[in-house]
Amino acid sequence: MDRNKILITCVLIGTLMMASAAQANSGQSDFPDKLNQGLANIAFGIIEIPKNVINITNHQNIFVGITVGTVRGMVHGVSRMVVGSIQLLTSPIPTSEFIAPAYVWERFSEDSRYFGLHYPAYWTVYGPLDDGK
Repeated sequence: MDRNKILITCVLIGTLMMASAAQANSGQSDFPDKLNQGLANIAFGIIEIPKNVINITNHQNIFVGITVGTVRGMVHGVSRMVVGSIQLLTSPIPTSEFIAPAYVWERFSEDSRYFGLHYPAYWTVYGPLDDGK
């Protein structure tokens, strides 16, 4: 009798897990994705500094890359960590994306955008996947 209850419980839990994974996600982030993105953005937001130095150096020159890239990287790094904290706090609530690209190491040559907005600046490159939208 105990084995049957355990088996039925496992089948029900498995069915519920598969049903939630099968639902369409129409642009909304689900709990594990937002949780992972929030933790990664808090932990690795500092990577925005070398990312901006490299990208601005490739686009302009080494002097501009080191000076403007460092400042811009610090601003983006702090912004990514703050947005990561917001993602972590709101992870149970389905919302649209807060930051693009979602992780700092994705589409490394792109400028980071927050809350679907992109601001014109000295160096701004948007990738082919979303054209800055």
